[in-house]
Amino acid sequence: MRQSGVLMHISSLPGPDGIGSLGPEAYAFADFLHKSGMNIWQVLPMGPTGYGESPYQSTSVFAGNPLLISIDRLAEQGLLVLHPEERFVPENPEQVDFPAVRAHKMKLLRESFCRSENALKEKMRAFEQENPWACDFALFTAIKEHYGNALWTQWPNVHARLRRPDALRKLRIELSEEISFHRWCQYIFAQQWQDLKHYCNDLGILMLGDMPIYCAEDSADTWTHPEVFQLDRNGVPKRIAGVPPDYFSEDGQLWGNPLYRWTWLRLHKYGWWVDRMRHMAKMYDIVRVDHFIGFANYYSVPHGAENARGGRWIIGPGKHLFDRLNQVLPGLDIVAEDLGEVNDRVRELVAYTGYPGMKVLTFAFGGKEENMHLPENIPENTAYYTGTHDNATALAWAEDASDEEIKFAAKHIGFKTRKEAPWALIQAVMKSCARIAVVPMQDILELPGWATMNHPGILGGNWLWRMKPGAATDEIAEKLNKLNKASHRGNPA
Repeated sequence: MRQSGVLMHISSLPGPDGIGSLGPEAYAFADFLHKSGMNIWQVLPMGPTGYGESPYQSTSVFAGNPLLISIDRLAEQGLLVLHPEERFVPENPEQVDFPAVRAHKMKLLRESFCRSENALKEKMRAFEQENPWACDFALFTAIKEHYGNALWTQWPNVHARLRRPDALRKLRIELSEEISFHRWCQYIFAQQWQDLKHYCNDLGILMLGDMPIYCAEDSADTWTHPEVFQLDRNGVPKRIAGVPPDYFSEDGQLWGNPLYRWTWLRLHKYGWWVDRMRHMAKMYDIVRVDHFIGFANYYSVPHGAENARGGRWIIGPGKHLFDRLNQVLPGLDIVAEDLGEVNDRVRELVAYTGYPGMKVLTFAFGGKEENMHLPENIPENTAYYTGTHDNATALAWAEDASDEEIKFAAKHIGFKTRKEAPWALIQAVMKSCARIAVVPMQDILELPGWATMNHPGILGGNWLWRMKPGAATDEIAEKLNKLNKASHRGNPA
């Protein structure tokens, strides 16, 4: 049976406290997926959000986002006394107000920590032994807050920046309470995530996670392991990641992430990457590796450049990295996000690994019959999307497309009006030969452009969308279930 899934980030779930969480609303969505016959739930990166609230600029590639912890579940476990008047009610239930949510939720998490830390000490100690990154992350976060959330390369204490043992020893004593709190948050997040994952797995639903290829400059990862990255002696990146001018941006995109020292990593048997992928495999059943192109060749831009036009392509680790991963972690289930500047080196690497690549149906209607994103042209070993988090919703695409694009699309996937386009796109993806078909929840709900999750190259107004309470109806589930049956996908009832 071929697979089918829905792209729906945890933060986009409905529910109390202004942001989706790992609580009852997540379990209800899992039930909706089960009724729909879907067997994959895809989420976005789960780490603490960074610059612009982007999950792709997280302060850690290992940590979970405390804002996604369920307050209701803490109360159910007796780890928090929750009063109705303490619940946060946002002005707009269909958008996340991150500053307000953060202030509200961190207050409640601190109350729960004070109430439960002693009772959970043994379990937390076992968690930290299995996850050695957690103590480094907690220390980094506590120090960062201590210095007004400044970029770690700008901390006034140079010895803390350079991780001198004496300086860290003093800070561990001074900030012990804060460090314990952040360790506690990671333990609670991990427990709630694994509980949800087990529930989904019992329903026959696989969790598809999203792993950014790069780390944020201001992260526990760069601070803890500067040897892994192209940094100068002060921890500042020498060159940064991005992409050249393309469909999304005429100046290209400056992501700002420090690049890896691939030669050093190869000499050390890619140990940091092995640890990272082992963690991903523990969190998810399938891992979508973002910007897979970067393993074949990566775009390198001088730090401080005004735009990405002056970058250059450099050969990446290629097969050597994946040979090592397969040796140490056999059986990794990976989707390779190979969209963008695809050349022969990228195609050869994707073919060598055997991972399914990605295709996006709304990229298919530029007027050429040989377009690689058209349903009749995609290979079977493909993860096929109507759109991703970086695309306009299906309805927004249809409303903005030219008459020529609409005519071409109607010819290939069969619809009469622009309003009919979203479900025509969904049906085309589901009925394709692709091994995996994934549809963003916004497309299933036929939402317009305001529900787009991210606008690449634009700062602000991203990552905000939340599903309206009650939107995932039994009628929609039945419609999807029938489509799964007709498409021989998923686990239809």
